[in-house]
Amino acid sequence: MRVAVVGGGISGLVAAYRLRAALGTELELTLVERAERIGGILYTGEIGGDPVDLGAEAFVGRRPEIPALLRELGLEDQLVSPAGLRPLIWSHGAAHPLPERTLMGIPAGPEPVAELVDEATLARIADEPNRPLRWRRGGDVSVGELVADRFGEQVVRRSVDPLLGGVYAGLADTIGVRAALPTLAAALDDGAASLTRAVADALPPPSTAPVFGGIRDGYRVLLDALLDAAAPKLCTATATTTLARTTHGWRVDPVGEVDAVILATPAPVTARLLATAAPEASRAAAHIQLASSAVVALALPADTPLPHNSGILVATREPLRAKAFTLSSRKWTHLAQREIALVRASFGRFGDDAPLSWSDDELISAATADLATVTGLRIEPMTAVVQRWRGGLPQYAPGHVDRVAAIEAAVAELPGLAVAGAYLHGVGVPACAATGTAAAQRILGSRP
Repeated sequence: MRVAVVGGGISGLVAAYRLRAALGTELELTLVERAERIGGILYTGEIGGDPVDLGAEAFVGRRPEIPALLRELGLEDQLVSPAGLRPLIWSHGAAHPLPERTLMGIPAGPEPVAELVDEATLARIADEPNRPLRWRRGGDVSVGELVADRFGEQVVRRSVDPLLGGVYAGLADTIGVRAALPTLAAALDDGAASLTRAVADALPPPSTAPVFGGIRDGYRVLLDALLDAAAPKLCTATATTTLARTTHGWRVDPVGEVDAVILATPAPVTARLLATAAPEASRAAAHIQLASSAVVALALPADTPLPHNSGILVATREPLRAKAFTLSSRKWTHLAQREIALVRASFGRFGDDAPLSWSDDELISAATADLATVTGLRIEPMTAVVQRWRGGLPQYAPGHVDRVAAIEAAVAELPGLAVAGAYLHGVGVPACAATGTAAAQRILGSRP
């Protein structure tokens, strides 16, 4: 069986690995990646000769996909858990503890956000159950619209935006409730009489299990292992220009004719490639927009007295350029053992690509100055590394679930074709891996 996987990020690599595991030497597999390296927005660089992730540096530990992959690949000893410290939120010129027991920053009452918002907002939250709730079953609005209407603008900008910005590089105004917070949408669909009640119903039960997990030597360990196990013919620095149906399969230029193809590409690329074969899917994918970002990793002297927190999220409309800091040497015990203090600064939100045009020196200077502001410390980097991500994160705007359903329904009508990627069912690494597995299963299930 001849299969082309287009896209060498985690979604495409998992799909390729699953195909090889199922078909062995009966599979003629080609992996096409337009960049010069595999991994997509997962990238492990180096500082002082040690690995440091400059894309995602953690995954949701309560999902099974990444621990399972590490076990399958003999890399279970690479699995690490964070130190258990909580982040801060920088809001109104001061650091505050991240509110506990919220749903992506949305509280189920005034108490969790008491330190973040003013008395008028707290009174509005307390009174929210007494006001009629307008929610159309099966409908969708932005998280910002819903929360601002029920709890007020301060909750959106100071509690919700910082968390959504970390996940999507977007704002609550650009992210839909149904795709980003499906348990909240379900609670509202089930007839919750207020947002307070819906959040309380949607919150997961308390757990002592780590929320996040990581890979000790960086994501490159997993990426390299997947590539080795999949053993494809690898074509990097190669753009796929066209996709067309043939009598017996698909023509993928410049690869040639294959029996099946998996598109593990960003939504705009998927839209272009499907324009002829699946115009309905193409139109739906074309509506999914992307956000860009930049990461600056700072190596500080090991004795720098950073706060004993995992990171600092920055509320919207603060006079800072960075949107968040990961205090990596505090967050991860294995990084605390290094001879430096490691901090990652993140820049960029949907609709604001300006940081990508800054020079490396400008980004490092901004990261240094903003970190000094939020910590009150004199920050003197020993060295720094910059990584830019243009169009790295899809925006799950209102109506996203319907768009994805349209894409998958149209693709389902075409034998030997599957899609995978961060724009489908979650931007996190486990969700991407799950789409890769599902795409491989679709191809395997469609064999004659």
